[in-house]
Amino acid sequence: MKYIDEYRDKEKVMALADQLKRLSRKPIRIMEVCGGHTMAIQRFGIPALLPETIELVSGPGCPVCVTSRAYIDQAIAYSRMPEVIITTYGDLIRVPGSSSTLDREKAAGGDIRIVYSILDAMMIAKQNRNKKVVFLGIGFETTSPASAAGIAKAQMAGLFNFFVYSAHKIMPPPMAALIDEGVNINGYIGPGHVSCITGSHIYDFIPEKYNLGVVISGFEPLDLLQSIYMLVKQHEDGQAAVEIQYSRAVKPEGNLKALDMLDEVFELRDDWWRGLGTLPQSGFGIREKYAEFDAEKMIAVEVETTREDKGCICGTVLKGLAKPSDCKLFGKACTPSEPVGACMVSNEGACAAYYRYNMG
Repeated sequence: MKYIDEYRDKEKVMALADQLKRLSRKPIRIMEVCGGHTMAIQRFGIPALLPETIELVSGPGCPVCVTSRAYIDQAIAYSRMPEVIITTYGDLIRVPGSSSTLDREKAAGGDIRIVYSILDAMMIAKQNRNKKVVFLGIGFETTSPASAAGIAKAQMAGLFNFFVYSAHKIMPPPMAALIDEGVNINGYIGPGHVSCITGSHIYDFIPEKYNLGVVISGFEPLDLLQSIYMLVKQHEDGQAAVEIQYSRAVKPEGNLKALDMLDEVFELRDDWWRGLGTLPQSGFGIREKYAEFDAEKMIAVEVETTREDKGCICGTVLKGLAKPSDCKLFGKACTPSEPVGACMVSNEGACAAYYRYNMG
């Protein structure tokens, strides 16, 4: 299959792995900040191809994983309102809140519907004018433009029973926060899908301020190995730069139309990240001109006091300070079928990836 098979060529994979073993002399700790990369790294067995000098660690690259339990609690509270229909992507439905999940609320009679896009949610709103339809907007710069476009379209269409509850976030602040906190990182594998929207310039501050390299990677074995090679080369040469490995999809300037749409509908605000707490200017709030579509502003609801699970170390995993297998709950009390923490729920979660590809 074109653009897949050639990036999975076994001979080329092994040849590149051998080149890495010859190149790498200094210990290097590389963090991927994309849940898709975390899953691909485990799926393709990339760590087994690397010399002992190279360590890969997962970072805060899973939108479901970094979203606060308070957000889930408020979504659950909305779902209990008889006049509200909740629309959401599938992986969010099983994320534990303080005392329930959206999945359980659906089983108990809540009108909660899984959608594939915000357009599906808008169609539900058109078909149910007597209801308030809330779309759970979650994700980084990859999915945020679609939410922005949906809000703008809802305003043009006069779809005033449609609302977005935004948990959209941006990637640069947590990447900086990890370094500022002293987490041992020598380079970042930059997110491919995010960078298709933003371009590469948003990472320029990392080599300039922290002297760390960023290589934006694709998702196939050769993509990942080449990106690791590029980071190791920078590290061995004592240089740091932003480079694009995923050049077939990512351009330095990004997607200008998508960026304009983001700026039209959203504004930056402080936001909470699991493991990192509240980071300044790290999330997207809906601008005042579109406030009538903002669920937080337009739908008042009483929310229970949020409680975190004490045994879950998802936040520590997201900071690269622990592996999923370090958690006492991993593979025992916490499994994909019975998740305790968000990192075991999402298909992009580190715990889910480690469980799926490292549990025999």
